[in-house]
Amino acid sequence: MKNQHWLIGLFLLISSTLIGQSIEPIEITDQWLSKIESLAPSAPRVKTDTKKILVFSQHTGFYHWTIPHNAEMLKILAKKSGAFEVTVAYDVDSFDKKNLQQYDAVILNNSNPSGPKRDLFWDLLKKNTSLSDATIAKRAAQYQQNLMSYVSKGGGLLILHGAITVQNNSSEFSKMVGGSFDYHPKQQQMHLKEVDANHPLVQAFDGKGFTHVDEPYFFNNAYFDYNFRPLLYIEADQLEDVRKAVSNNIIYVSWIKRHGKGRVFYSSASHNAQSLENPQFLQFLLDGMQYVVGDLKCDDSPIGVQ
Repeated sequence: MKNQHWLIGLFLLISSTLIGQSIEPIEITDQWLSKIESLAPSAPRVKTDTKKILVFSQHTGFYHWTIPHNAEMLKILAKKSGAFEVTVAYDVDSFDKKNLQQYDAVILNNSNPSGPKRDLFWDLLKKNTSLSDATIAKRAAQYQQNLMSYVSKGGGLLILHGAITVQNNSSEFSKMVGGSFDYHPKQQQMHLKEVDANHPLVQAFDGKGFTHVDEPYFFNNAYFDYNFRPLLYIEADQLEDVRKAVSNNIIYVSWIKRHGKGRVFYSSASHNAQSLENPQFLQFLLDGMQYVVGDLKCDDSPIGVQ
Protein backbone atom coordinates (compact mmCIF):
# COMPACT_ATOMS: atom_id res chain seq x y z
CA MET A 1 0.00 0.00 0.00
CA LYS A 2 2.84 2.38 0.88
CA ASN A 3 4.45 1.68 -2.48
CA GLN A 4 1.12 2.36 -4.18
CA HIS A 5 0.80 5.74 -2.46
CA TRP A 6 4.38 6.59 -3.39
CA LEU A 7 3.76 5.75 -7.06
CA ILE A 8 0.54 7.76 -7.12
CA GLY A 9 2.33 10.72 -5.59
CA LEU A 10 5.13 10.46 -8.12
CA PHE A 11 2.63 10.29 -10.98
CA LEU A 12 0.83 13.39 -9.74
CA LEU A 13 4.10 15.27 -9.33
CA ILE A 14 5.24 14.39 -12.85
CA SER A 15 1.83 15.22 -14.30
CA SER A 16 1.70 18.62 -12.62
CA THR A 17 5.24 19.36 -13.79
CA LEU A 18 4.41 18.49 -17.38
CA ILE A 19 1.27 20.59 -17.28
CA GLY A 20 3.29 23.50 -15.94
CA GLN A 21 5.70 23.26 -18.87
CA SER A 22 3.20 23.62 -21.68
CA ILE A 23 -0.03 25.19 -22.79
CA GLU A 24 -2.64 23.27 -24.74
CA PRO A 25 -3.15 24.32 -28.38
CA ILE A 26 -6.32 26.24 -29.11
CA GLU A 27 -8.49 26.18 -32.20
CA ILE A 28 -8.85 29.07 -34.59
CA THR A 29 -12.54 29.80 -34.27
CA ASP A 30 -14.66 32.79 -35.19
CA GLN A 31 -14.75 33.61 -31.50
CA TRP A 32 -10.95 33.58 -31.23
CA LEU A 33 -10.55 35.70 -34.37
CA SER A 34 -13.08 38.21 -33.03
CA LYS A 35 -11.18 38.36 -29.76
CA ILE A 36 -7.87 39.10 -31.49
CA GLU A 37 -9.56 41.72 -33.67
CA SER A 38 -11.01 43.43 -30.60
CA LEU A 39 -7.58 43.50 -28.92
CA ALA A 40 -5.60 44.62 -31.97
CA PRO A 41 -4.54 48.27 -32.31
CA SER A 42 -7.02 50.31 -34.31
CA ALA A 43 -4.34 52.52 -35.85
CA PRO A 44 -0.60 52.39 -36.48
CA ARG A 45 1.83 54.59 -34.53
CA VAL A 46 2.81 56.26 -37.79
CA LYS A 47 0.21 56.96 -40.46
CA THR A 48 1.68 56.32 -43.91
CA ASP A 49 0.78 54.68 -47.18
CA THR A 50 -0.06 50.97 -47.12
CA LYS A 51 2.92 48.61 -47.31
CA LYS A 52 2.99 45.06 -48.68
CA ILE A 53 4.25 42.21 -46.49
CA LEU A 54 5.01 38.58 -47.33
CA VAL A 55 4.38 36.20 -44.42
CA PHE A 56 6.27 32.98 -45.08
CA SER A 57 4.68 30.25 -42.98
CA GLN A 58 6.24 26.99 -44.17
CA HIS A 59 8.39 24.64 -42.08
CA THR A 60 10.15 21.29 -42.40
CA GLY A 61 11.31 20.76 -38.82
CA PHE A 62 9.50 21.25 -35.54
CA TYR A 63 5.91 22.34 -36.15
CA HIS A 64 4.80 25.26 -34.02
CA TRP A 65 1.05 25.00 -33.69
CA THR A 66 0.90 28.79 -33.57
CA ILE A 67 1.88 29.16 -37.24
CA PRO A 68 -1.72 29.51 -38.51
CA HIS A 69 -2.65 31.63 -35.48
CA ASN A 70 0.22 34.01 -36.22
CA ALA A 71 -0.82 34.24 -39.86
CA GLU A 72 -4.38 35.15 -38.89
CA MET A 73 -3.16 37.61 -36.26
CA LEU A 74 -0.90 39.36 -38.76
CA LYS A 75 -3.75 39.66 -41.25
CA ILE A 76 -5.90 41.20 -38.52
CA LEU A 77 -3.16 43.67 -37.53
CA ALA A 78 -2.71 44.64 -41.16
CA LYS A 79 -6.40 45.09 -41.94
CA LYS A 80 -7.45 46.83 -38.73
CA SER A 81 -4.54 49.27 -38.74
CA GLY A 82 -4.81 49.89 -42.47
CA ALA A 83 -1.01 49.99 -42.57
CA PHE A 84 -0.32 46.76 -44.45
CA GLU A 85 -1.46 44.26 -47.02
CA VAL A 86 -0.45 40.72 -46.05
CA THR A 87 0.21 37.78 -48.35
CA VAL A 88 0.68 34.40 -46.63
CA ALA A 89 2.95 32.04 -48.60
CA TYR A 90 4.28 28.48 -48.28
CA ASP A 91 6.20 27.91 -51.54
CA VAL A 92 10.00 28.19 -51.54
CA ASP A 93 9.75 30.04 -54.87
CA SER A 94 8.57 32.97 -52.75
CA PHE A 95 12.28 33.75 -52.37
CA ASP A 96 12.84 34.35 -56.07
CA LYS A 97 14.34 37.81 -56.60
CA LYS A 98 11.43 39.13 -58.63
CA ASN A 99 8.87 37.91 -56.13
CA LEU A 100 10.66 39.50 -53.17
CA GLN A 101 10.77 42.83 -54.99
CA GLN A 102 6.97 43.06 -54.72
CA TYR A 103 7.13 43.43 -50.95
CA ASP A 104 8.26 46.05 -48.45
CA ALA A 105 9.01 43.38 -45.82
CA VAL A 106 9.13 39.64 -45.23
CA ILE A 107 7.95 37.96 -42.04
CA LEU A 108 9.34 34.51 -41.24
CA ASN A 109 6.61 32.80 -39.24
CA ASN A 110 8.17 29.94 -37.22
CA SER A 111 9.78 28.59 -40.39
CA ASN A 112 11.80 25.90 -38.67
CA PRO A 113 14.00 23.62 -40.78
CA SER A 114 14.95 20.09 -39.80
CA GLY A 115 18.40 18.90 -38.75
CA PRO A 116 21.24 18.46 -39.22
CA LYS A 117 21.52 20.90 -42.14
CA ARG A 118 19.17 23.44 -40.53
CA ASP A 119 18.66 24.91 -43.99
CA LEU A 120 15.00 25.58 -44.77
CA PHE A 121 15.58 26.26 -48.46
CA TRP A 122 17.48 22.98 -48.94
CA ASP A 123 14.78 21.09 -47.05
CA LEU A 124 11.92 22.50 -49.11
CA LEU A 125 13.67 21.88 -52.42
CA LYS A 126 14.56 18.32 -51.40
CA LYS A 127 10.99 17.66 -50.29
CA ASN A 128 9.20 19.13 -53.27
CA THR A 129 11.49 18.55 -56.26
CA SER A 130 13.39 15.75 -57.96
CA LEU A 131 16.54 17.83 -58.41
CA SER A 132 19.97 16.40 -57.67
CA ASP A 133 21.55 17.21 -54.32
CA ALA A 134 24.17 19.35 -56.05
CA THR A 135 21.48 21.39 -57.82
CA ILE A 136 19.47 21.69 -54.61
CA ALA A 137 22.51 22.97 -52.71
CA LYS A 138 23.20 25.58 -55.39
CA ARG A 139 19.60 26.76 -55.55
CA ALA A 140 19.22 26.81 -51.76
CA ALA A 141 22.31 29.01 -51.49
CA GLN A 142 20.80 31.30 -54.11
CA TYR A 143 17.55 31.64 -52.15
CA GLN A 144 19.51 32.55 -49.03
CA GLN A 145 21.48 35.12 -51.00
CA ASN A 146 18.27 36.49 -52.52
CA LEU A 147 16.81 37.10 -49.07
CA MET A 148 20.00 38.62 -47.69
CA SER A 149 20.40 40.89 -50.72
CA TYR A 150 16.73 41.88 -50.45
CA VAL A 151 17.27 43.06 -46.89
CA SER A 152 20.65 44.64 -47.63
CA LYS A 153 19.07 46.74 -50.39
CA GLY A 154 16.33 48.09 -48.12
CA GLY A 155 13.79 45.33 -47.51
CA GLY A 156 12.44 44.64 -44.05
CA LEU A 157 12.70 41.34 -42.20
CA LEU A 158 10.65 40.39 -39.15
CA ILE A 159 11.39 37.03 -37.50
CA LEU A 160 8.96 35.29 -35.17
CA HIS A 161 10.14 32.85 -32.49
CA GLY A 162 11.60 29.68 -34.04
CA ALA A 163 12.14 31.21 -37.49
CA ILE A 164 15.55 32.40 -36.33
CA THR A 165 16.60 28.82 -37.23
CA VAL A 166 15.77 29.24 -40.94
CA GLN A 167 19.49 29.09 -41.85
CA ASN A 168 20.81 28.20 -38.42
CA ASN A 169 24.20 26.88 -39.60
CA SER A 170 24.93 29.87 -41.82
CA SER A 171 27.31 32.39 -40.24
CA GLU A 172 26.33 35.01 -42.84
CA PHE A 173 22.65 34.61 -42.04
CA SER A 174 23.40 34.67 -38.32
CA LYS A 175 25.18 38.01 -38.71
CA MET A 176 22.23 39.44 -40.61
CA VAL A 177 19.58 38.40 -38.10
CA GLY A 178 21.63 38.90 -34.93
CA GLY A 179 22.37 35.34 -33.87
CA SER A 180 21.51 31.66 -34.14
CA PHE A 181 19.33 29.46 -31.97
CA ASP A 182 21.19 27.38 -29.39
CA TYR A 183 18.57 25.71 -27.16
CA HIS A 184 15.67 26.42 -24.86
CA PRO A 185 14.78 25.16 -21.38
CA LYS A 186 11.28 23.86 -20.71
CA GLN A 187 8.28 26.13 -21.17
CA GLN A 188 7.67 28.26 -18.12
CA GLN A 189 6.26 31.56 -16.98
CA MET A 190 8.76 34.34 -17.49
CA HIS A 191 8.87 38.08 -17.23
CA LEU A 192 10.29 39.83 -20.29
CA LYS A 193 11.68 43.23 -19.31
CA GLU A 194 12.43 46.30 -21.38
CA VAL A 195 16.09 47.10 -21.89
CA ASP A 196 15.19 50.77 -22.25
CA ALA A 197 11.62 51.60 -21.26
CA ASN A 198 11.85 54.85 -23.24
CA HIS A 199 12.63 53.17 -26.54
CA PRO A 200 9.79 53.69 -29.06
CA LEU A 201 9.53 50.00 -29.90
CA VAL A 202 8.71 48.93 -26.34
CA GLN A 203 6.38 51.78 -25.42
CA ALA A 204 3.48 49.31 -25.70
CA PHE A 205 4.51 47.76 -22.38
CA ASP A 206 4.38 50.99 -20.33
CA GLY A 207 7.59 50.15 -18.51
CA LYS A 208 6.11 46.99 -16.98
CA GLY A 209 7.40 44.37 -19.39
CA PHE A 210 5.48 41.32 -20.51
CA THR A 211 4.74 38.16 -18.51
CA HIS A 212 3.67 34.98 -20.25
CA VAL A 213 4.39 31.26 -20.58
CA ASP A 214 6.94 30.54 -23.26
CA GLU A 215 10.18 28.82 -24.21
CA PRO A 216 13.20 30.81 -22.95
CA TYR A 217 15.48 30.98 -25.96
CA PHE A 218 19.27 30.98 -25.70
CA PHE A 219 21.42 31.96 -28.67
CA ASN A 220 24.90 31.54 -30.10
CA ASN A 221 27.17 32.61 -32.98
CA ALA A 222 26.67 36.27 -33.99
CA TYR A 223 24.51 36.89 -30.91
CA PHE A 224 27.61 37.45 -28.78
CA ASP A 225 28.79 40.32 -31.00
CA TYR A 226 25.72 42.23 -29.77
CA ASN A 227 25.49 43.80 -33.19
CA PHE A 228 21.91 44.85 -32.47
CA ARG A 229 19.80 47.16 -30.34
CA PRO A 230 18.13 44.92 -27.71
CA LEU A 231 14.51 45.53 -26.78
CA LEU A 232 13.52 42.84 -24.27
CA TYR A 233 15.45 40.52 -22.00
CA ILE A 234 15.04 37.72 -19.47
CA GLU A 235 17.30 36.84 -16.55
CA ALA A 236 18.92 33.42 -16.63
CA ASP A 237 18.94 33.03 -12.86
CA GLN A 238 15.16 33.37 -12.82
CA LEU A 239 14.69 30.39 -15.14
CA GLU A 240 14.36 26.68 -14.50
CA ASP A 241 16.15 23.96 -16.48
CA VAL A 242 19.07 26.13 -17.69
CA ARG A 243 21.48 23.56 -19.08
CA LYS A 244 24.64 25.58 -19.59
CA ALA A 245 26.58 28.06 -17.52
CA VAL A 246 26.04 31.62 -18.78
CA SER A 247 28.59 34.41 -18.68
CA ASN A 248 25.92 37.09 -18.81
CA ASN A 249 22.75 36.73 -16.75
CA ILE A 250 20.95 39.04 -19.16
CA ILE A 251 19.56 37.10 -22.14
CA TYR A 252 18.19 39.33 -24.89
CA VAL A 253 15.10 37.80 -26.51
CA SER A 254 14.03 40.61 -28.83
CA TRP A 255 16.09 43.09 -30.79
CA ILE A 256 16.34 45.26 -33.89
CA LYS A 257 19.26 45.88 -36.19
CA ARG A 258 20.30 47.25 -39.54
CA HIS A 259 21.59 45.10 -42.36
CA GLY A 260 22.83 47.32 -45.14
CA LYS A 261 19.92 49.60 -46.02
CA GLY A 262 17.38 47.20 -44.51
CA ARG A 263 16.02 46.57 -41.02
CA VAL A 264 15.58 43.39 -38.97
CA PHE A 265 13.24 42.83 -36.01
CA TYR A 266 13.38 39.66 -33.94
CA SER A 267 10.98 38.51 -31.23
CA SER A 268 11.42 35.11 -29.58
CA ALA A 269 7.95 35.46 -28.09
CA SER A 270 5.91 33.51 -28.52
CA HIS A 271 5.52 29.77 -28.68
CA ASN A 272 1.85 29.84 -27.65
CA ALA A 273 -1.10 31.57 -29.29
CA GLN A 274 -2.42 32.49 -25.85
CA SER A 275 0.30 35.16 -25.75
CA LEU A 276 -1.39 36.86 -28.70
CA GLU A 277 -4.34 37.62 -26.44
CA ASN A 278 -2.41 40.52 -24.95
CA PRO A 279 -3.12 43.89 -26.59
CA GLN A 280 0.30 45.22 -25.57
CA PHE A 281 2.04 42.37 -27.33
CA LEU A 282 -0.06 42.95 -30.46
CA GLN A 283 0.93 46.62 -30.38
CA PHE A 284 4.57 45.59 -29.99
CA LEU A 285 4.37 43.42 -33.11
CA LEU A 286 2.60 46.12 -35.12
CA ASP A 287 5.30 48.59 -34.08
CA GLY A 288 7.92 46.04 -35.20
CA MET A 289 6.23 45.77 -38.57
CA GLN A 290 6.32 49.54 -38.94
CA TYR A 291 9.98 49.57 -37.97
CA VAL A 292 11.11 47.05 -40.59
CA VAL A 293 9.35 48.88 -43.42
CA GLY A 294 11.00 52.13 -42.32
CA ASP A 295 7.93 54.00 -41.09
CA LEU A 296 8.70 53.98 -37.36
CA LYS A 297 12.06 55.66 -36.81
CA CYS A 298 14.08 54.82 -33.70
CA ASP A 299 17.57 54.16 -32.41
CA ASP A 300 18.74 50.88 -33.90
CA SER A 301 22.46 51.37 -33.34
CA PRO A 302 24.25 48.25 -32.07
CA ILE A 303 25.31 48.11 -28.43
CA GLY A 304 28.40 46.05 -29.29
CA VAL A 305 30.36 43.89 -26.88
CA GLN A 306 30.24 45.49 -23.44
